[in-house]
Amino acid sequence: MTNTLLARAMGGTADPPLLPLPDRVAELLAELGSPPRLAAHLRAVHDVAHQLADWVGLTHPAVLFDREAVLFGAATHDVGKTVHVSELSGPGAEHEEAGRTLLLQHGVSPRLARFAATHASWAESRVGLDDLLVSLADKIWKNKRVPDLEDLLVARLAEVTGRAVWEEFIALDGVLARIGEGADGRLAFQASFPVGA
Repeated sequence: MTNTLLARAMGGTADPPLLPLPDRVAELLAELGSPPRLAAHLRAVHDVAHQLADWVGLTHPAVLFDREAVLFGAATHDVGKTVHVSELSGPGAEHEEAGRTLLLQHGVSPRLARFAATHASWAESRVGLDDLLVSLADKIWKNKRVPDLEDLLVARLAEVTGRAVWEEFIALDGVLARIGEGADGRLAFQASFPVGA
């Protein structure tokens, strides 16, 4: 039953429609015995990251970012919760470094594994645009607005485009409002899966 739930969380029919997790991520989660709720969460964040990456690509063609890294990072950012399962339903940050370590142990490059450790540390100066997009996807999937995070992304976009910060803010605000409208459905999808493996 759990394998069926996990498979459904990773790629089954979803309401609202959500893109399936990449095969590589699905295989890793199955191997790690991921709780179905974690897989559902990663799928929801991955779907939102797709929407953000599409928006940046279409509206900011001069902005260089690693789309595939962003999508992989969103799909694996909380993988450390396979080890720290209590952090699925409660606070904690032990999953961050544990996730990076797990990914590295499973042959994932440091370039891609880093998101497991950086998704909650977006305020640090070393964090790049790709990391900010993963962090934002991890917030906006449930329509949580984090002004400081959004301001960092707006500033990075304005640096590249040369547009005024307020113009970038209005554009980002519009796409986040649109994505946020689907939050209740994504939250219900995640909640429909058990925390236990």
